[in-house]
Amino acid sequence: MNVFLIAAISTDGFIAPSNGALLPSTAWTSGADKKFFTERTKQAGVIIMGSRTFETIGRPLPGRHTIVYSNDKTYEGVETTNKDPHLLLKDLEKRGYTEVAICGGASVYTMFLEAGLINTFYLTVEPVLFGQGVSLFSKAVSVNLSLQTITKLDNQSILIEYGIRH
Repeated sequence: MNVFLIAAISTDGFIAPSNGALLPSTAWTSGADKKFFTERTKQAGVIIMGSRTFETIGRPLPGRHTIVYSNDKTYEGVETTNKDPHLLLKDLEKRGYTEVAICGGASVYTMFLEAGLINTFYLTVEPVLFGQGVSLFSKAVSVNLSLQTITKLDNQSILIEYGIRH
C-alpha cells in the first residue's frame, strides 16, 4: 500500500495559524495547491484525516472515500474510525485500495509516521508567515528524507516531494 502525507505549510513551517480566526480554514493556501491536492487525492481514492481537519473542510470531498479519525463523533457521508493505522490499511487493501492520502492534522500525521507507514511526503510551501502556528507533527519526530522533486506550482508556491530514507 502506498501511503503519502500531503500538506500545505507556511514558509515558516506551520500547517495552520495558531489563531484560526486570522486566516480561517485553508484560505491561505493557493489555488495551485488546492488543484494539486484535489488531483493527487482523487488519484489515491482514499483520504484519511482527523476530526478537526474534517471540520475545517466542512464536508466530504467528492471523488474520494473519506475516513475521519474520531473517538466520539460521526459525520454524514464519511467513514469514522479509531482503528490502529496498520489495521485500517489492511482493511482498505481488502477493499481493493492501493493508495492512501494522509491529510492531517498533526496528530494523524504523527500517528501514521510513527507507525512507519508513510512512504512519501508532498509539502506545498506557501508564501505566508504565521510566526506561531500548528506544527506538521504533534510531537518530536526524527526521520531522514530523500528529496525526490521540487515543482513550481505557480509564481508563488512550490511543491516539494520527499521519500523516506531507510
